Amino acid sequence: MKDVIVIGGGPSGLMATYAAAKSGASTLLIDKGSKLGRKLAISGGGRCNVTNRKPIDELIQFIPGNGRFLYSALAQFDNQSIIDLFTGFGIPLKEEDNGRMFPVTDKAQDVVNTLLRAIEDLGVEIRKKAEVKTLHFNEENEFHAVELMDGEMIEAKACVVAVGGQSVPHTGSTGDGYPWAEKAGHTITELFPTEVPIKLNDSFIGTKQLQGLSLRDVALTVHGKKGKAIKTHQGDMIFTHFGISGPIALRCSQYTIKERKRSKEQVVLMSLDFFPDTSRDALVQELWNQVQSQPKRAVKNVWKGYIPERLLDLLLEELAFGEEDASQLKKQSVIDFASRLKMFEMHAVGTLDFDKAFVTGGGVSVKEVAPQTMMSKKAPGLFFAGEVLDIHGYTGGYNITAAFTTGHCAGSHAAELATER
Repeated sequence: MKDVIVIGGGPSGLMATYAAAKSGASTLLIDKGSKLGRKLAISGGGRCNVTNRKPIDELIQFIPGNGRFLYSALAQFDNQSIIDLFTGFGIPLKEEDNGRMFPVTDKAQDVVNTLLRAIEDLGVEIRKKAEVKTLHFNEENEFHAVELMDGEMIEAKACVVAVGGQSVPHTGSTGDGYPWAEKAGHTITELFPTEVPIKLNDSFIGTKQLQGLSLRDVALTVHGKKGKAIKTHQGDMIFTHFGISGPIALRCSQYTIKERKRSKEQVVLMSLDFFPDTSRDALVQELWNQVQSQPKRAVKNVWKGYIPERLLDLLLEELAFGEEDASQLKKQSVIDFASRLKMFEMHAVGTLDFDKAFVTGGGVSVKEVAPQTMMSKKAPGLFFAGEVLDIHGYTGGYNITAAFTTGHCAGSHAAELATER
């Protein structure tokens, strides 16, 4: 009998395995795939954004899906602990924009190999291509054993479920852990793709007028009923053949999904502010000054270069002016144009699916998991780590921090429980 079984060889599973073995527990790592660390190897565009070094309170704000649940785990193993661990392993890290931490080599595989080496050095038994069918519990609903698809039963004193959610399914995250958690008596909150591109039904999508156009440092807002702003993110984005993508679109995606469900409306209003750091009145004055200084030029040419040409053409076409000389332009037309630059409306009709999402929203309810240990409140000896939990953050090192933190917490406490049993 093993002390601890960890199911799942992703970021949280590898960290849970390391923590359990480091704590002295005889540990078995089971994964249904032929290769461990697949999600880790493709994270951060193949460079592996191992954590984010923002202060803890700020870090939590970037994990809008139950981030506060992580305070206890972060008190035991935080983002600085992650940095220290990898630096100690001989993987020097570098800081990039917004606190993102990457290996100096820019190679995610270096991170994977280092973790695997550390696990092997601790004498962990690893079983790949071993698919778990279900978990078994005794009469007191305490974890008892793991049953594989071939019928083999493996008993252990504790088990960490770290099989991920449903996003990026080609890495093995196909929602396997949810039925096991339900068998133990857990609630699975509604699942949805997040950090995912958004689909729009605006006419410019059909005409492909803006397809491939990238915008820098703009503000994207999701609106609720009566146009009330729900959430705004400022940064970069891109128009695609189906809608919008890029950092701020991904961050806003979960709010469009939640608003569609809350309002029961098929379409959610979004808007773009192309000049978020300039007031509308200041923008009107700036545009009016340009018009007055070049009265003989066509309006379109006066404002050329002010915003991307395809966008300028679209806006002027909508407002039905642009070809006339600047001297003919009325002040109200400038006000209308500035208003569109400050609030360019778009209409979200959904998002792409889990296979295109970076993160899964929803999962094992955190109300039923002890935040200090990651152990189930329903089934003693059963622990959860990573994306199988109802925890989700923005891209930028936040989800992987949650995975490593919950993994380390679950692994170390599973080992502690196993020595007591």
